[in-house]
Amino acid sequence: MLAIRSLLYNAVFFGGGFVFALILLPFLVLPRPAMQWGLKLWSGTMMKLLKLIVGLGWEVKGLENLPNRPCLFACKHQSAWETGVFYQVVADPSYILKKELLTIPFFGWYIARGGAIAIDRKAGAAALKMMISGAQDRLARGQNVVIFPEGTRAAPGQPGTYHPGVAALYKGVDAPLVPVALNSGLFWQRRSFFKRPGCITIEFLPAIEPGLDRRVFMKELQTRIETASNALIEDARARYPYALPVRDVMETLPDQGDKAEDES
Repeated sequence: MLAIRSLLYNAVFFGGGFVFALILLPFLVLPRPAMQWGLKLWSGTMMKLLKLIVGLGWEVKGLENLPNRPCLFACKHQSAWETGVFYQVVADPSYILKKELLTIPFFGWYIARGGAIAIDRKAGAAALKMMISGAQDRLARGQNVVIFPEGTRAAPGQPGTYHPGVAALYKGVDAPLVPVALNSGLFWQRRSFFKRPGCITIEFLPAIEPGLDRRVFMKELQTRIETASNALIEDARARYPYALPVRDVMETLPDQGDKAEDES
């Protein structure tokens, strides 16, 4: 049954995605907010179908922690699921992503029109300047900026490498940063055909206000995200015993913070 449901959803995801891609073509010449509305409709429809076909829903915790002004979001990255959920929860999000994604037909055009911040990872210091400048621009016009500090997806329970770019972003803009924890990888694993039933939890943690020292910030960010994500994973495993097994995590989160300090 799991294989059949996963097959059906994958077929709907890609087939429906193509239909949406055609529907949104005229939005390229409309004002940017129109494209954001289209992307919200697209991601929302896919999530409703995920619940209907696979039985995989989602819930949000910590909405009371969202600042009442545009801010940064630094999100744990475990699956493709979180690349769409911010359109459902956060007003006018702008994702920071690698520029190669903009070359994908339709999808790349649409996220670029929506205001995504594309970064050339090979550009070094110039890439950081572009990222900070782009974030300042988006925040100034009322958008929220989303970054995945690990840069790529990590398995549930496995802390990824928190890259120093998030610290440069934090220092370069005058805005609070909200750490975001989740457990999506238990149900939608990286590069996996299968989608498992259950309930993904995404949690917005208390914001980190501007002004922290770079090393202190990196340690605080990683400790908060990893601690909360591990708690969400254990809670989900208790509720859904069939969820994917979790790799052993490091014994102490402060050690993870020390690693982040060395890399920053």
